[in-house]
Amino acid sequence: MSKPKLTYFDAPVSRGEECRLALHLADVDFEDVRIKPADWPALKPTTPFGSLPLYEEPGHPVLAQTNAILVLIGRRHRLHPADDFTAAQHEAMMHHVEDLRAHVGPTIRIQDPAEKKRAREALVESFLPVWAANAEKQIGDGPFFGGATIQVVDLKLHMAVRWFIGGKVDHIPATIFAAFPKLSRIHDAVRDHAKVKSWYAKG
Repeated sequence: MSKPKLTYFDAPVSRGEECRLALHLADVDFEDVRIKPADWPALKPTTPFGSLPLYEEPGHPVLAQTNAILVLIGRRHRLHPADDFTAAQHEAMMHHVEDLRAHVGPTIRIQDPAEKKRAREALVESFLPVWAANAEKQIGDGPFFGGATIQVVDLKLHMAVRWFIGGKVDHIPATIFAAFPKLSRIHDAVRDHAKVKSWYAKG
């Protein structure tokens, strides 16, 4: 291996995409390995925790867990706070995003349409507004979570908000976070960041 490698599903979404963006913002030349869902069952038992993404670099074992990967990249490339307490605040918000995924993710696997509808409507009624309100309380004057500079926590919040506002999550309205302007502001600030735009311009 001559350069870092990131492995995730072949889709511009979720945990893998936020790690890709972090590496791109850090100007790291990395191997972007994208696997098909059909290849995952064979790969899964070989991973540290049975999950993706995976990050590898010369001379080190495979690193898993999204937040660990993001914090490593962030610390090395000034995309994460140097102050330990401020860094912990950012990491708390990153865990908050994982709490969101832990609640919504299982509904993806529900096969019965009526059951899925009930589960998603319950999220809209209770969990999602509370989650967003708690996130909103932690966000400052911006434009990013920690102020004027984009950091890895912003990539994570962006991906979480983008998941819903595209209107592609059945039974969850695209306006679910409309009442939370700080969350929306971070999403837009990341979307409009020059380095993020250059990533998507690559096609």
